Amino acid sequence: MGATGVAIVFPGQGTQQPGMGAPWRGHPAWRVVEEAEDAFGEPLASLILDAGPEDLARTRGAQLAVLLTSLVAWEAVRDTVPTPVAFAGHSLGQVTALIAAGVLPLDVGVRFAARRAECTQAAADANPGRMAALLGATVALAEEACTAAPDACWVANDNAPGQVVIAGTPSGVEAGMARAKELGVKRATPLNVGGAFHTPLMDPASAVLTAELAAVVFAAPGAPVVSNHDGAPYTDGDGWRDRLPEHVRVPVRWRTTLETVAGLGATSMLEVGHGSMIAGLAKRTVPDVPVRNVATPDDVPVISEVA
Repeated sequence: MGATGVAIVFPGQGTQQPGMGAPWRGHPAWRVVEEAEDAFGEPLASLILDAGPEDLARTRGAQLAVLLTSLVAWEAVRDTVPTPVAFAGHSLGQVTALIAAGVLPLDVGVRFAARRAECTQAAADANPGRMAALLGATVALAEEACTAAPDACWVANDNAPGQVVIAGTPSGVEAGMARAKELGVKRATPLNVGGAFHTPLMDPASAVLTAELAAVVFAAPGAPVVSNHDGAPYTDGDGWRDRLPEHVRVPVRWRTTLETVAGLGATSMLEVGHGSMIAGLAKRTVPDVPVRNVATPDDVPVISEVA
């Protein structure tokens, strides 16, 4: 355990918002966006400055926007934070965590994030699906609801106690939601996403990513990176060649991820990026571990309260 016990955590898709990168324009950390554009060969700044809701509703635009905003915020605070006890990120945020931890270089990580978004959306287009949040549900209840569905339905996210997401074919999710209500779930809410992510319907994306990562060089991280796919901490680099493709087709075990982060000695967490999604889930999962957020330059001076 490090002297400070700070864990660095990154949000995933769903936290995007028009103009969320605007506060950072002109800040020295903005160079991350410029470096990403040079490496990517495509303008990216507009995604976090003036992209509208429609652009940010698309998987590729949303994920690149969230990734870039988090990386700019990390650049602004990285030198002020003592060596973290761990890195982690929710779904897409896991790619951000791997870049921040030094496992992937910025240029490789940004290109991978874009390709990951393209592949998962292509899989979603080929195998249409839906997702729905079950509030007040346990994983066991969600699994029972999915089993009762006559069509494909799976648990896709175990986010926190009482917050489980199911996903599958449209008819499968509809039946799963109905069964969950019969089993006593408080609320079943369809999510505005473009497919059944983190389910076997993403198998085609997993296969493509496996092939594309074959030649990628992975480095060992500066601190353990806790994987969503099993909630375990990893200090190697090469294992991510298999974990990243697997990650898109299996459930996000975020509750377990947070419990692991706390078990590694995190006495506080720093949520780096727009929004407070991680803080909300952490409050329900590891309430004794406070979370502070770095979303704008104004948040940087208060980092000493976490460290």
